[in-house]
Amino acid sequence: MKKIFLLATIVASVAIADEGMWALNNFPSAAVKQKYNFDVTKDWLNHVQLSSARLAGGCSASFVSKNGLVMTNHHCAESCIEQLSSASKDFVASGFYAKSAGDEVKCPEIEINKLAEITDVTARVRAATKNSKDFGQDLKIISTTIEKECAKDSDKVRCDIVNLYHGGQYHLYRYERYQDVRLVFAPEFSIAFFGGDPDNFNFPRFDLDVSFLRVYEGNKPLETKDYFKWSDKGAIDGELSFVTGNPGSTSRLLTVAQLEFVRDQAMVVTLLDMAEQRGYITEFQNRGEEQRRISGGQLFGVENSLKALKGRWQSLVSSDFVSKRKLEEKKLRAKIDSNPKWKKMYGSAWTDLEKIYADYKNVYREMDIVERNSFGSRLVSLARGFVRAADEFPKKNELRLREFTDSRRPQMMQRWLSPAPIYDEFEIAMLTYHLTKMREVLGPDHPLVKSVLKSRSPAAYAAELIKNTGLKNLKNREALINGGKEAIEKSQDPLILFARAMEPEAYRLRKLYEDKYESVMQKAEEKVAQAQFAVYGDKRYPDATFTMRISYGTVKGYEDKGKFVPPITTIAGAYERNTGSNPFALPGSWMKAKNKVNMQTPMNFCSTNDIIGGNSGSPVINKEAEIIGLIFDGNIYSLGGAFGYDPSQNRAVAVHSSALLEALKNVYGAGRIVDEIKSP
Repeated sequence: MKKIFLLATIVASVAIADEGMWALNNFPSAAVKQKYNFDVTKDWLNHVQLSSARLAGGCSASFVSKNGLVMTNHHCAESCIEQLSSASKDFVASGFYAKSAGDEVKCPEIEINKLAEITDVTARVRAATKNSKDFGQDLKIISTTIEKECAKDSDKVRCDIVNLYHGGQYHLYRYERYQDVRLVFAPEFSIAFFGGDPDNFNFPRFDLDVSFLRVYEGNKPLETKDYFKWSDKGAIDGELSFVTGNPGSTSRLLTVAQLEFVRDQAMVVTLLDMAEQRGYITEFQNRGEEQRRISGGQLFGVENSLKALKGRWQSLVSSDFVSKRKLEEKKLRAKIDSNPKWKKMYGSAWTDLEKIYADYKNVYREMDIVERNSFGSRLVSLARGFVRAADEFPKKNELRLREFTDSRRPQMMQRWLSPAPIYDEFEIAMLTYHLTKMREVLGPDHPLVKSVLKSRSPAAYAAELIKNTGLKNLKNREALINGGKEAIEKSQDPLILFARAMEPEAYRLRKLYEDKYESVMQKAEEKVAQAQFAVYGDKRYPDATFTMRISYGTVKGYEDKGKFVPPITTIAGAYERNTGSNPFALPGSWMKAKNKVNMQTPMNFCSTNDIIGGNSGSPVINKEAEIIGLIFDGNIYSLGGAFGYDPSQNRAVAVHSSALLEALKNVYGAGRIVDEIKSP
């Protein structure tokens, strides 16, 4: 993989090439005007913001009609598609199309957020934490206080304090929250992920990775004033393009100590675990067709994450990556030390981070396996949530753990009371795997392992827990939630007893992290951010935080291994690549429609837009704020984008808007959707 060009080398510039995942209230309009002769106005940005959306579970989306129609990726809506499926009707395999409004089916667990307003609350947060003895606790208190004031106890509003520049700024994001989301259309998995793992993070591509959802309010389609209209031409080679979305996480502003921890500890642990899980789930799928169906989404997620993380890790371990970063950090620290005022205010930050991460690595694995572990089981996740909620909900909002605050509660309740199907066999398999890993990591003599497993094998205990729990029943869940601490303590449900056995050690580790590690990390990161502002100014973009960003770029090919890769593929290429065998098997609908489809229709394209995981489902728009594509991936060189942006080869990959229309019309007969998105 080519060298990554680190942000720190160009911080004095507003932007280099088409780099940057910019906050909408700090967009480099002047740079775009200078390079592309296009005025990005406040009104344009406001319209784009209100036309964009976020799937609270981890993806991006956009409104594409005045009647609440939302476009995202198939893999972003797959949980809904899978939950609506059964052994007799597998919508993941066969696809789904609601021919009328009455056929649109509610997704059990999807929440859509629309960003309504951004407010800078840095001064208020600073004032509340200025002389703090417990920075982490005081930061949590002021954050939850502001969030609660913003939401005003409304379940239809979500308010989040967003930490930008690792503590350099704090912004309040106010969202409109929608939980009545219904499935309208999804193609077959085989075309949504055509090429499978071999093609993943590669280009050229030939995927139709799309789903259409609809937001309802008061049991009626949501009326939306702001939405993206459809381009007549779609993406054109060399065209200026914008991507709005919610990139999940980047690490371009981390210190060397943090990068080394990520490289040597966090990533290694996750990579090894994902590799084992991939093999374990693949073996489970060999049990039969139904086992393949119920575990398909999990396997897809693991394989996708594994490949992405491996690419990022390879970028981070490149021979001169960290050495260059050390040199850049040394220069920054020298500038800080040369100024007595700056040195007093910020000089200790890097040393503080070095010390705290050196200590943190000693408990990281134990925390990962005990506190952060859902054990691969929806039922275990429910049980552990109920047990902890019984302790957290009675506390004042600002004193609760962050995930139990009022701003998070509606999404949590939606998941807890979801009627989505749960499959015992897969639950038992995954719980067996994770109990085995817990015993392996902690050791058979660890007090927690001995108290939980006793003399039972992981497989036997997993089967006992899943087969005998009553948490599959929604009424039982409601009783535990409403009954609070008393109901939890009286419950003899085996999974509740398991969660109670885990909770003391898990909570101890959580508080250890918050009190001993997180607070120091947050304070030191804030100092580093302020030091960077002091030296370089604030005309740059922050790391991604799964909040609304916009990037700009062009539809453009790239050089790979001495050959030029054109930026646009055609539908003909999909048929040419078809072998009839997975993962290169076009679905029957496409084979039947072969004579109807215009083979020269653009299929997928790549652009220089700066994206990362979380941008899945992002709209690609032109200067007129019209849809020209739908982000679903990046090429292999984009994986290093977690740490830096390479303008020569880093490419976003999208479904072409023309392919979406062609497929809807001539493959699926979904004229209802075409008419809606093409209407004025």
